[in-house]
Amino acid sequence: MMDATKYRVGYFPVSEEYNKWVNKDHIEKPPVWCSVDMRDGNQSLVIPMSLEEKLEYYKVLLDVGFKEIEVGFPAASETEYEFLRTLIDNNMIPEDVTVQVLTQCREHIIRKTFDACKGAPSAIIHFYNSVSVAQREQVFKMSKEEIKKIAVDGAKLVKQLAAEYEGNFRFEYSPESFTGTEPEYALEVCNAVLDVLEPSETNNVIINLPVTVEMSLPHVYASQVAYMHANLKYREFVTISLHPHNDRGTGVADTELALLAGADRVEGTLFGNGERTGNVDIITLAMNMYSHGVDPKLDLSDMPHLVEKYESCTRMQVYERAPYAGALVFAAFSGSHQDAIAKGMKHRAKKNLHEWTVPYIPIDPKDIGRTYDADVIRVNSQSGKGGIGYLLEQTYGYNMPKKMREHFSYLCKSISDHEHKELKVDEVLAIFTEQYLNVPCAITVTDFDFMRENDTVRINITFMQNGEETEMEAEGNGSLNAINNALKAFTGEEYTLEVFTQHSMQGQGSQSVAASYIGLERENGEMFWGVGTDTDVIKASTNALLSAFHNMTKGGN
Repeated sequence: MMDATKYRVGYFPVSEEYNKWVNKDHIEKPPVWCSVDMRDGNQSLVIPMSLEEKLEYYKVLLDVGFKEIEVGFPAASETEYEFLRTLIDNNMIPEDVTVQVLTQCREHIIRKTFDACKGAPSAIIHFYNSVSVAQREQVFKMSKEEIKKIAVDGAKLVKQLAAEYEGNFRFEYSPESFTGTEPEYALEVCNAVLDVLEPSETNNVIINLPVTVEMSLPHVYASQVAYMHANLKYREFVTISLHPHNDRGTGVADTELALLAGADRVEGTLFGNGERTGNVDIITLAMNMYSHGVDPKLDLSDMPHLVEKYESCTRMQVYERAPYAGALVFAAFSGSHQDAIAKGMKHRAKKNLHEWTVPYIPIDPKDIGRTYDADVIRVNSQSGKGGIGYLLEQTYGYNMPKKMREHFSYLCKSISDHEHKELKVDEVLAIFTEQYLNVPCAITVTDFDFMRENDTVRINITFMQNGEETEMEAEGNGSLNAINNALKAFTGEEYTLEVFTQHSMQGQGSQSVAASYIGLERENGEMFWGVGTDTDVIKASTNALLSAFHNMTKGGN
């Protein structure tokens, strides 16, 4: 039985004066990004990355553009210690990149951490201790003063060792479980640490405010950050950092609102990997900014490559509906969605628009290495005529008339429904080709000759059927009309040539190829369709006519 009475509010809201940030409606600039994939994202794996995999993933993070990368907890694992030494000893840390290491506020761990960092061109020593009510009372069984002393002693030691060891060091302090701590006490501890570290213009210190466990609605966390932003000492020389987890599923919201509230920096992972429900997803954060016209200063232009590297190195999978990166996040199966997307795409092309306003698709998939044909318009039993027609047009150049698109869409949907599968674009083309395109007819045209008299076209035409040729004469108001009249006279069939459209297909070799579409209507209103292609426009329309005639007389449609 579920029993909600066992749960209580375990966080500490601040006064309304720290809610002024709610008047902001967007993030104006990207934060400083720090990837913690190598540590937070790695420690949560069933099988942590090997040294070789860590090096491969580290290269991916550099390519994305991270300037701060937490490379591990070197005092806790031989692999992490070896990885950091490999980066330092082999000069693998670019001049503009800072590595970050994590350590508890315990003397032997801090000392081993500095051993691992010796000679680092630029390193952040990130030390922490838990300050929450639950941890104080249940884990450490210490008073507030005793807990604060752990933090202050840790600050004194890292400052001392930074002066003794070779290397270039910065400092970061985290009051772990910040979200379960009284804001006044968290501020007291952080300010005590800052008094030891003495931030200045040449000594920027990071105060990290972790959502170690999500406990509140996102706006509560943001107001807690606003409180710290307003009351931290040395604020001009302090970087406020965020490290949200995703226990309530609102890690992205926590981060975005906290950035509005005054934070400067974000620690997270690609695709949100991490302990329990994971860290905040930097991909989603960065792409959310991008969709608002803010350059996140991270290169995410080849998302499929990032997904592949992530999955191969971590043995995790990116959920197919994960924002921006999932395999299906741009996919439209719904007919109404497909129709709106297709019309939006055409509107954008027709108006030569730079601004992206296509319905249902928040960003241009091509910006992150995705394609329209494989990623946007997808064909199954739920698809519609607009989407299927657009897919065929964009991929292969066939622009069917409206009524034909409807007929073709029902044909594709029926096949998809019967076979219980999605149809790939090449399968859609195969159906189109088999059903309509230059379909072999029992009747062929072996020769024709036109003569125009005023508004009338006369034709001498030769049909072949069952190996026998028959010459016919006919007339019409144009070449196709004359051919159609001759065909009706030759076969005795009753129908109306209801639809005829034609266009040029580019990219078909040295000569332009004409594509013709014809719809024949029986007296009962039933339509039959055919498509013809040829470098000669008359032959293309003749092929379309005979294809449609075949479908009408043989039941091909």
